[in-house]
Amino acid sequence: MNIGSTRSKNGVTIRLTDERWLHITSSHKEIDPMDFSTILAVIKKPDMVLSGDAGEFLAVRKRVRKKDWIVVVYKETDATDGFVLTAYVTTDFRWLLKRKMLWNKLS
Repeated sequence: MNIGSTRSKNGVTIRLTDERWLHITSSHKEIDPMDFSTILAVIKKPDMVLSGDAGEFLAVRKRVRKKDWIVVVYKETDATDGFVLTAYVTTDFRWLLKRKMLWNKLS
């Protein structure tokens, strides 16, 4: 079942399913279980979108007044549909910059 959806920077609808949300909140305790809207907002309005290793996208946004970043990993299955794989918080910004940047809000 879908608990929410949003559009990626490519205009693709990205779904967040209850199964993926359960995975995220049980595996990544730094993600607030009540705040799935933040995950969808990172996809809709990221600071940058990076390329993953297996065709996935990483939407990244700096958290306000914090020294860490929310990373939402999602897959676009076709031009109209996709889904969230996982999400987590990282402080390792250098690791993110090693990835290919596909989009950033400054360009």
